[in-house]
Amino acid sequence: MLARFLEHIKKNSLCGKSAKILLAVSGGADSVVMAELFHRAGYKFGIIHCNFRLRGKESDADEAFVRDLAIKKYQVPFFVTHFDTKKFAEQNKLSIQEAARELRYAYFEEIRIKEHFSSIATAHHADDRIETFFINLLRGSGISGLAGIPVKQKNIIRPLLFAFRSEIEAFAAINKLKYRTDSSNKDSKYLRNKIRNKLLPVMEQIYPNYRNAVNTSITNLRNTEVIYRAYLEKISLVKTNKNGLITISIKELKKLEPASHYLFEFISAFGFNKYVCEDICNSLDEVSGKIFLSPSHRLVKDRENLIIEQLATEAPGRIFFLNDGVKQISHPIKLKLAVKKSSGIKAFSEDKNMALLDKDRLVFPLTLRKWQKGDYFYPLGMKGKKKLSDFFTDHKFSVIDKENTWLLCSEDKIVWVIGWRIDERFKISAKTQNMLQVKWLG
Repeated sequence: MLARFLEHIKKNSLCGKSAKILLAVSGGADSVVMAELFHRAGYKFGIIHCNFRLRGKESDADEAFVRDLAIKKYQVPFFVTHFDTKKFAEQNKLSIQEAARELRYAYFEEIRIKEHFSSIATAHHADDRIETFFINLLRGSGISGLAGIPVKQKNIIRPLLFAFRSEIEAFAAINKLKYRTDSSNKDSKYLRNKIRNKLLPVMEQIYPNYRNAVNTSITNLRNTEVIYRAYLEKISLVKTNKNGLITISIKELKKLEPASHYLFEFISAFGFNKYVCEDICNSLDEVSGKIFLSPSHRLVKDRENLIIEQLATEAPGRIFFLNDGVKQISHPIKLKLAVKKSSGIKAFSEDKNMALLDKDRLVFPLTLRKWQKGDYFYPLGMKGKKKLSDFFTDHKFSVIDKENTWLLCSEDKIVWVIGWRIDERFKISAKTQNMLQVKWLG
């Protein structure tokens, strides 16, 4: 087992011999065996445990067992936390299993960074991979889901995926390793347990070698996904425009078939599911302005592009103040300000991200805000005033462009449509003595 463990790590480049690994240990046979293998292999490691408070005294006993394993047996750093998992699940409308997953991985990463561990090792094994395959198959998953649990995913490594549960338990028995048994594993109200306790025994009766066969299929699918991802990377239509918004060309998307499947692969990372992607594709020939939402992002169908942005966290209509003498701000946008003498400087900057203003015409504090219905200004170079909504239309602003545009104002007057045009009334002239230079840094 140790030789296969080391070969698996080497073959998949999971971690170097000098790496410092954080082991996620629940107290079950798989994580206990993982800790023993890391110990025998001579790795530096710490142990981390989550008490989800779901099984009362049994959860507390698991915690005590893992604490002794880390501190008394291996004498390594031990980290533990407690969660009110049920409350978190209710607040976030998640299943208990989804809530526990989110909580533990967030905690693992927090400790990994804080304590300078290179990777987090979880004790997923080959049977977990098979169970996950069937879970995702029943949920109508795409190739990523069917390709199963990856051996390595960002800072997460899975050094036991080479072994089946029976092999792990046999190793524990031969080496007289004590471990805890989670009583909830027998509860078939959870889909994973239904598959483990009801479906897979039938599979074994039908085809005794099904574990090896399914594992081989998962490996083949994983390799196929690598090729698939490489192809998608070459044709990806996802771009980032000058305002930092994510765009996808509607014209180019319509050339792909099936468009909804391609779109799902392009934007699933932003939380959009395949059903929403189908609705988006059905709207491609409709009028612009239609909005689609995911839990974290918003997609707007514009004239030529699909535009994606993260959902705003700022309260709508909020105003930010800039006092006289401020040299730089980083929120809500990044601005750099400097007062200079105007002699010898052009009346305006050709850089749209730079505003040259007559400071003596400004009334401080200046304000930053988003546009409102009825806003108007006197665009540089024009004698008359113009509604901001008309200015947006002339420059083909999308819905998101409008909402993301900031205005620098003096009292109730617009001084600068940031990134676009200053107001004629605040430009520098031959009479200007003090110039305020404002640079938008994005």
